[in-house]
Amino acid sequence: MPEKAGTVLEDKATGVLVGSAVGDAIGGAVEGWTPEAIRERHGGWVTGIVGPWYDDWRTARPIAPYHKGDGHITDDTLMTHALVEVYDERRTHLDAYAIADLLVPKMLNGRRWVPELETDALLLHRVFLAEKWLVTRLHYGHVDPREAGVGNIVNCGAAMYMAPVGIANAGDPAGAYAEAIDVAGAHQSSYGREAAGVFAAAVAAAMTPGATAASAVEAAVKLAKDGTRRAVEAVVAAADGITEWEQAIPLLRKAIEPYDLVGPDYRDQSLDARRPSRTKAIEELPVALGFVLVSEGDVRRAVLGGTNYGRDADSIASMAGAITGALSGLNGVPADWASDVAAASKTNLERPGRVMASVATDIRAADAERWARRTAAFDASV
Repeated sequence: MPEKAGTVLEDKATGVLVGSAVGDAIGGAVEGWTPEAIRERHGGWVTGIVGPWYDDWRTARPIAPYHKGDGHITDDTLMTHALVEVYDERRTHLDAYAIADLLVPKMLNGRRWVPELETDALLLHRVFLAEKWLVTRLHYGHVDPREAGVGNIVNCGAAMYMAPVGIANAGDPAGAYAEAIDVAGAHQSSYGREAAGVFAAAVAAAMTPGATAASAVEAAVKLAKDGTRRAVEAVVAAADGITEWEQAIPLLRKAIEPYDLVGPDYRDQSLDARRPSRTKAIEELPVALGFVLVSEGDVRRAVLGGTNYGRDADSIASMAGAITGALSGLNGVPADWASDVAAASKTNLERPGRVMASVATDIRAADAERWARRTAAFDASV
């Protein structure tokens, strides 16, 4: 049984990070495949934790020799938890320099349990090439952290671990957006960086007491720019009136397709894939927001929708799980999923949320003090 949260903030913060982790673990087992292939492999829709796609997972895909499935969290959650550690050390708002000064060393030093490798390892040894870019550019290239993301492939790499930024700015979507855009500048550019800001904003909006799926997505749309905004608007329109994730899958894919540069074959990407653009968007965030709406804020339905959608299923299900977890709190995350993923991953899924709630409390107090000083200074000058 999950430990009872002490405050609304703590309940929502743990809901975010546990919801994100279970989405990551369940979706990770089918990452890269189509809905049709997923149903054929598993004899129908995936409804919970399933095993690896390949029995010989160590050698089936040498570029990714990871034990996905069986409830194992992936690099999405490992990077998210590392960012929580950075917040815990700084206990204030973050920027691109915090990524260079604190996150990159965490990737390079200090072994941690990596479920997909079934061993203690450096975080660097698990992350994808787009995340290794952080180490290359910031540790070895000494690039200005605010510009280090320029030149990286444009994907969901930064967005996938921005949920803590939303918690840090709970109730302030605009603040979350601005902070995530700054933080993500060390990692991504173009619509990859934009998605990081919009995802953080959606989490911050969902953290607000009384928030709904519609209000969280609306806050995200208001802040989104260029192709990301148009992609989210298209997905929102496609989700209108749909409450079954099974029905939504082809509709959301059709809505995002004009904005998605990856192309129809996820493992054989188009020549335009991952390039900067003002008219395109990553696929994962808009689709995740679509499942937030279709599920009406329910974690289980949102995660299953993101999982069975396939393609980058772990990131889609993780983002959808984070936002719906914020809406529902920890009790809204299926307890069996949470306990099974925590056990399989040998990872405390609740602790990072409790840490972020404490950090957010400190940040809010510091923000209030700063604004009070500013107000007092101007009032005294009148």
